[in-house]
Amino acid sequence: MRIQKVRALNPQPHTQLGWSVSSIDEVVRALSGRGVAFQRYSYLTQDSHGVWMAPSGAKIAWFKDPDGNLISLTEPSGR
Repeated sequence: MRIQKVRALNPQPHTQLGWSVSSIDEVVRALSGRGVAFQRYSYLTQDSHGVWMAPSGAKIAWFKDPDGNLISLTEPSGR
């Protein structure tokens, strides 16, 4: 991982960092319970928690960190 200190932050519209998780439902519930708001996209079919199932079967959810960077959680298919 590389971290760079910058004078001004310009959040990008694409995912900046992501984690693979064993149970996205558990992680999303836990983070939601701590006030994390998951992103909604009109062009994706997401469940009531904001989780999208990719054609591969992977489950993905996105949220923004306090600086506006987009973070993803992915449960790989087959779990």
